[in-house]
Amino acid sequence: MKYRIILFLILGIDALILFFEASHISISSSGADILYGNFSFLQLLVKSSLALFGHNAFGLRFVFIVMHLLSAVLIYLISGRYLTSERNRLWLMLTFVLLPGVISSALMVNHAGLIIFGLLVYLYLEEKCSKLFINLLLFIYALIDMGFVYLFLGLALYALFHKHKKEFAYNITLFFLSSYLYGFDIYGFPRGHFLDTIGIYSAIFTPVIFIYLFYVLYRRYLVDKRDKIWYIASTALLISLLISFRQRINIEHFAPYLIVALPLAAQTFASSYRVRLKEHRRGYRAIFILAFVLLIGNTLVVFFNKELYLVLDNPKKNFAYNVHIAKELAEKLKAKGIHCVTTDEKMQKRLRFYDVKKCTENILKELPYKSKKEASVTISYKNKILYKATVTKLNNKQVN
Repeated sequence: MKYRIILFLILGIDALILFFEASHISISSSGADILYGNFSFLQLLVKSSLALFGHNAFGLRFVFIVMHLLSAVLIYLISGRYLTSERNRLWLMLTFVLLPGVISSALMVNHAGLIIFGLLVYLYLEEKCSKLFINLLLFIYALIDMGFVYLFLGLALYALFHKHKKEFAYNITLFFLSSYLYGFDIYGFPRGHFLDTIGIYSAIFTPVIFIYLFYVLYRRYLVDKRDKIWYIASTALLISLLISFRQRINIEHFAPYLIVALPLAAQTFASSYRVRLKEHRRGYRAIFILAFVLLIGNTLVVFFNKELYLVLDNPKKNFAYNVHIAKELAEKLKAKGIHCVTTDEKMQKRLRFYDVKKCTENILKELPYKSKKEASVTISYKNKILYKATVTKLNNKQVN
């Protein structure tokens, strides 16, 4: 009973923090692309949420926060196959909700939250439902989002090595179907973003957890303990690293696959810890404590990211800069009686969400951070200037 109380307590606090944070950030440029770009299943979800809860920050992110909370429950349920201790399962779920990448997927309008939720739904149901139902579910995945393409490839490899010919044929067909519908994003000349990719993975998981996940996948390969989760996670990780030698990858399509490998890492850690004598467990306790200290530290940085502006010489160096400015800018413009502008494409789409339309009457031009030119609009945080721009009417009179 006490474990159930702790579970709901974690979920409740998590939900309160996320809904509070959601009201303090702006829509990102990638989120605006999803909302106002070509039709997609994700766009349909977001627009349905906005229609139901209103055109505001709550409506924009409600569906992502709900998927995040359901994903936390699913990771707890799935971990029952790998962990016998209720306490360890709760630690795993707590780790999941504290991961910076998972928090970001709950607060931002992007594909990552949907992919994480979809992967966990599949992993939970594949042992409980008929093959016909699972095949139908996978077919739906192929139609709704390009991010599931690596799931089909991972399942195809699992079926190939386990000599399941029909499953291999079906999943490889879904892989090609999804690739045909959405394209396989390989382009340009080799540039080499391998170290960048490693750095992003380390930021999403924290360095200790990412290294340990990598170690667990490699170790299970050596001892031949490879289940479906292993194939799904390893396939996506390997492809992302290989592609990164050529180009910058879209991390939101790959990181969810490594996130669902958390039960494997938890099982390996718990097993290694349990089989050792008490005097030989100090190293494992030290790793656990270090991982959690870094995890909590990174999580606090995510939640209190605005404080970074106070120590950065250029506000654009803040990793969260892309989810700031737009909301405050729209409010300042409307306070000056300006309800439409023409500006750069990314900001134009972001302002659209806050009812600042596109028109030719007013030209909004961002000024360089160190520019001495007088600005019409300035966005600051604790007296630190984050953004400044001029607004010019067609008659060349600057709005003050």
